[in-house]
Amino acid sequence: MDQFEKAQRFRAMHAGPLFVIPNPWDAGTARLLASLGFAALTTTSAGLAYALGRQDMSVSREEALKNAADIIAAVDLPVAADLENGYGDAPEDAAVTITRAAEVGLVGGSIEDATGRPDDPIYGFEHAVERVAAAVEAARALPFPFTFVARAENFLHGRANLDDTIRRLQAFEAAGADVLFAPGLPDLEAIRTVCAAVSRPVNVVLGAKHTPYTLDQLADAGVKRVSTGSSFARAALTGLRDAALELLGPGTTSYLDRAITSAEVAAAMAPRIARNA
Repeated sequence: MDQFEKAQRFRAMHAGPLFVIPNPWDAGTARLLASLGFAALTTTSAGLAYALGRQDMSVSREEALKNAADIIAAVDLPVAADLENGYGDAPEDAAVTITRAAEVGLVGGSIEDATGRPDDPIYGFEHAVERVAAAVEAARALPFPFTFVARAENFLHGRANLDDTIRRLQAFEAAGADVLFAPGLPDLEAIRTVCAAVSRPVNVVLGAKHTPYTLDQLADAGVKRVSTGSSFARAALTGLRDAALELLGPGTTSYLDRAITSAEVAAAMAPRIARNA
């Protein structure tokens, strides 16, 4: 598939039914996830930061797009990206990020209304909407249907205000966002309320421990897309930590019994064959 075909396929997936889009953090994890049958992928800024030995929110635009390009080259699937806050405060920064994302081969991407500043974590309402509008304008100028996701980050930054979150999502929808996303919503009822308040597809991310709902329940609530965020990267780090502690502690090797085999890895990492279907 070329970029236009991938973009068309990706856009069509959001019409339903609910689909899961996992978040690889490098070319190898992208190939493994593609080999398992996922139909599209999206990057994780946190997962990439961990792979670089850093904390979240420390990756530059250049590093994020290089990572995305590596993933795109590794698989013959539509690939979208977590583009954080567009790598700048100004609406023009969001627009440039969308244009650059398309240039490396991405067919979609998200930009959030979080500033990255602990003392002032969320952009003011009007400024947030202006940033979304600029990103949408850049996306619409592309020669293919780039799927733009607008994120309202209140709940991730201690602002448990569902009314303001919905107000922002509705304004982002009016500004032209294709998909809406409010990570950190507290429960299924809040998710259902958000889905009922907008007409564009809603993404939900899986990330918190003891998540009390299933994919079927999310679909029933109106969710069209589920991403994994950094949770797969953290699960992989959990496996590494537990294996290391087993050797450092009791000195046993039961982690080998749970490990994927070298043959299975080799099969997943085999050179990709372009699919035109």
